[in-house]
Amino acid sequence: MGKVDFKRRLIADLTRWKHSAYRKPLLLMGARQVGKTSLLKAFGASEFKHTAYFNFEEKPELAQFFEKTKDVTRILQNLSLIHGATITPGDTLIIFDEIQECRPALNTLKYFHENAPEYIVAGAGSLLGITLGKEGSFPVGQVDFLSVHPLIFSEFLLGLNPSLSKYLESFEQIEPIPDIFFNDLVEKFKMYFISGGLPEPASTLLETNDLELVQRQLSNIQNAYALDFSKHTATKDIPKIGFIWNSLPSQLARENKKFMFQAVKTGARARDYEDALLWLTQAGLVHKVSRCIKPNLPLSAYDDLSAFKIYLLDVGLLRNLAQLDPMAFKEGNRLFTEFKGALTENYILQAVLPQFETTPRYWTSEGIAEVDFLIQYKNTIIPVEVKSDENIRSKSLSYYHKTYSPPLRIRYSLKNLNLNDGVLNIPLFMADYTRHLIDIAMRSL
Repeated sequence: MGKVDFKRRLIADLTRWKHSAYRKPLLLMGARQVGKTSLLKAFGASEFKHTAYFNFEEKPELAQFFEKTKDVTRILQNLSLIHGATITPGDTLIIFDEIQECRPALNTLKYFHENAPEYIVAGAGSLLGITLGKEGSFPVGQVDFLSVHPLIFSEFLLGLNPSLSKYLESFEQIEPIPDIFFNDLVEKFKMYFISGGLPEPASTLLETNDLELVQRQLSNIQNAYALDFSKHTATKDIPKIGFIWNSLPSQLARENKKFMFQAVKTGARARDYEDALLWLTQAGLVHKVSRCIKPNLPLSAYDDLSAFKIYLLDVGLLRNLAQLDPMAFKEGNRLFTEFKGALTENYILQAVLPQFETTPRYWTSEGIAEVDFLIQYKNTIIPVEVKSDENIRSKSLSYYHKTYSPPLRIRYSLKNLNLNDGVLNIPLFMADYTRHLIDIAMRSL
């Protein structure tokens, strides 16, 4: 197939931001290579007459405009000269890319908000989480935020097969998917597990089907992350970050997947590695899922601070880091079931995170049962079980139901879509629609 330009759901969020009466300068948060720049450029092309793009990593000399003055009018005059045309409010989207490389520009967003709110400004940076974690970055309350995650499967599918994507979008009731569609969706979902959701390898897979090139691109992205480890963190933490990163496939391969500092390196202690783990979290490269002591509202009030799981930002990266050959996708459901379903569980978290305000937790009961995730939606806590195949027996979900009687339980598996006795079975490839399917299910209970 030809060139693939993925249509991101976040375009709708950006459009709402543009038209909001309370709009502030926007910062896009997300790891390197998740598509922040292409998202902003696509937004500029579709919603504005002009886009003025400035990259502080490519042109560090731009920093001088912000170091010498906080006068937004003067800054805009200088930027217009670089842009080659007058930057007009409303008609032009101003993009500050890799803005974490220029602290004065980050601080200037305050003055855009206070003194020139008619200008529409969006900034992006691959390590903004790290930058904003330090003191003196910019005044709190002066910007809006939007998190950018890797492509979800529905966005990947839209680039691969628009008609199948439209079919999934059309669901308004819980009913089985015809086999001819179901089987095709499973095969396309396997393709997604090969590339993951980082736009470059994903588009390469769809455009060329060159698995070797996809592998190389994923490895290059991992190498770029490793360079970030060494460039943007304290020297003492560089090897520690690397040890944690490389340990993640084996951490997730264990039965309960709880993160163990001792598994990072022999003799490793939590207090010695906590800063390194925090760096990976703030950089957006990993997600931390805490154990919930008691499933009450709000979930955050019942975190066990000593027990948590760590997942990668992207399932394709995890597959590549684990050195699982992409040819495994030809061997039935092996790609989903390898190392105790860790790829599948990682993907479900990846799909669920953008849909809910609260990060999921997990729950255990003293060796009796373990529920993979707890989702907080409105005033309901929903237990989630992830099955990487068609085997849907779930003692833990049954035990949780007997103990807490939730109105709805969710099971992800390779079984068809259905709602039976309070259990909503969602096919793995429909995880992106979890929130919508919950709404439908709750209306019918």
